[in-house]
Amino acid sequence: MKQSEAKKRIEQLRAELEQHNRNYYIMNAPTISDFEYDILMNELETLEKKFPQFASSDSPTNKVGADTTTEFKQYEHKYPMLSLGNTYNEGEIIDFIDRVKKVVGEDVEFVCELKFDGASISITYTNGKITRALTRGDGVKGDDVTLNIKTIKTVPHSISAPDMPEEFTVRGEVLMPRNVFNKLNEERMQLSLPTFANPRNAAAGTLKTLDPKVVASRELECEFYYLLADSGIKETHFDNLLLARKWGFNVPESARLCKNSAEIVDFINYWDKERKNLPYDIDGVVIKVNSQLQQRVLGYTAKSPRWAIAYKFKAEQALTELKSISYQVGRTGNITPVANLEPVFLAGTTVKRATLHNADQIALLDLHYNDMVYIEKGGEIIPKIVGVDISKRKENAKRVSFITHCPECGSELIRNEGEASHYCPNYLHCPPQLKGRIEHFISRKAMNIDGLGEETVNLLFNKGLIKNYSDLYDLTYNQIYELEGFKEKSASNIINSIKNSASVPYPRVLFALGIRHVGETVAKTIAEDFPSLDALMNASVEELTNIDEIGPKIAESIKNFFNDNDNITIIEKLRKAGLQFSDSGERNVTKSNILEGKTIVISGVFTRHSREEYKDLIEKHSGKNSSSISKNTSFILAGDKMGPEKKKKAAQLGIELMNENDFLELIKE
Repeated sequence: MKQSEAKKRIEQLRAELEQHNRNYYIMNAPTISDFEYDILMNELETLEKKFPQFASSDSPTNKVGADTTTEFKQYEHKYPMLSLGNTYNEGEIIDFIDRVKKVVGEDVEFVCELKFDGASISITYTNGKITRALTRGDGVKGDDVTLNIKTIKTVPHSISAPDMPEEFTVRGEVLMPRNVFNKLNEERMQLSLPTFANPRNAAAGTLKTLDPKVVASRELECEFYYLLADSGIKETHFDNLLLARKWGFNVPESARLCKNSAEIVDFINYWDKERKNLPYDIDGVVIKVNSQLQQRVLGYTAKSPRWAIAYKFKAEQALTELKSISYQVGRTGNITPVANLEPVFLAGTTVKRATLHNADQIALLDLHYNDMVYIEKGGEIIPKIVGVDISKRKENAKRVSFITHCPECGSELIRNEGEASHYCPNYLHCPPQLKGRIEHFISRKAMNIDGLGEETVNLLFNKGLIKNYSDLYDLTYNQIYELEGFKEKSASNIINSIKNSASVPYPRVLFALGIRHVGETVAKTIAEDFPSLDALMNASVEELTNIDEIGPKIAESIKNFFNDNDNITIIEKLRKAGLQFSDSGERNVTKSNILEGKTIVISGVFTRHSREEYKDLIEKHSGKNSSSISKNTSFILAGDKMGPEKKKKAAQLGIELMNENDFLELIKE
């Protein structure tokens, strides 16, 4: 692979993985299975090792997926809450054991535990009482959900034991039992509310509910699997599990001590079959080194411990008939084919539909209508077709051909070179795209217009009150108040929120416009080089591609957007509404010129500020942030657990590593 091709693929993989992280951790609505996610992650890791010049401290390979939201306060974990490396292969478990023994240089004992499929939680107790409960977050900081955790009956509010440290932390998984999940979805269907895809999503979504009474009603449970303290606990992980159980924590009896690979494989095989009889979902087994001394010897990578690994169970499959194909139109015009199936029971639910992703997958499967197809719930989440039983294909069965025109507006579909998806180019007149762009525009990370959701947008659109997002600023109180279901307060709130959105800063406005391929991070990057929309509108493709991390595809998309007269009309209407089309300078009020002319890369884990706070400090002192190390890098702000590849590259290029104390002293903070 050429360097240019590698760079393009790395950028594409990073963008995809960031979106999948957001879907999983923030939206609780993943669109791919764990297995598919891991394939993408492995491909990115391989490319970054092969082409270290494109390495980035902000790459998903160096970060724990974050579940933090603005609705909750964030606090730092005393002990970083990292993710686990995983495998689907028993041979790799044996390789893991061999690596561990080689590093430790002595016999190693392992603890095998069930890998719960829920929401991770870390709870700190001080003098026997809960003081704080945090979600995993980004591994460094998590959301404070203490009030919600206190509603879970299997979480002790206070502990009294003579051998208990003054402060300790327990970690566990918040779970929703299957029977509770089924009951909840039945209730939501009766109320015409969206149902949850699976118990994991339901548990994670419930944990982030703002009303503790709602959390209490959901009958969540918590299984604990880790005890941490600076002193006063045992020297082995298994003994600490027994200690936590003795103190009253809900520690599963299933945990087992294993001395070799044969015992570990037996444990895996037993629970692969037995998991169906559990009251809650598990998706694998976790194998940990028992000795804490050996754990310290083995250490950590940037995002996971070297002394633990997760084995993921293979997804269950079922055979059913393909009845038809539907095509869904996304907000950017992407066309997603969906298979309509003869209903079949699989992994606890009845499956009627399955994703097909794109035309390439349909061709790869050689799908014909009325084929008998194998489906599986990859990672127990989204059903997908994984194969066809050719022997059951009917004579004269018609091959599935991807549509050529948009199912909503009839426009001829386009498929750009190098892209997997077809899309409808008629974004100004195709109803799903129009509504999707409005929903994107009002979303929290864009214009943050409260009171408007999907249903309200549909209502306003169908009534002809809005045709695009600029029409929102023409809405009146009476127009909303007269709609069915709206009262004085809700109508006033929407109008006030629309007015207040005029103060949203320029980078978020740029993101809100919904330019194809311009996500939140790209919008911020562009805004730094083009601090006004007028400057961006007049920029050439060459000027755009000179921006770090902006490739030809994004540059062409931006130019195409601003070359469209209808888009310009919408922008002028937004300008009249008073939206921020230039950077007011409030984001980064310059404190000094100490870092002027310096390009700085941030890598590792920090204690005094978060990575985002350090990026902000660099900009406020006139420096420039960069995600990749190059000959132009002035120095690296290096925290703990900086990746070995980055250190190697820094050494090769002779780039200084500066710790956070020296950096703060440099900028006089």
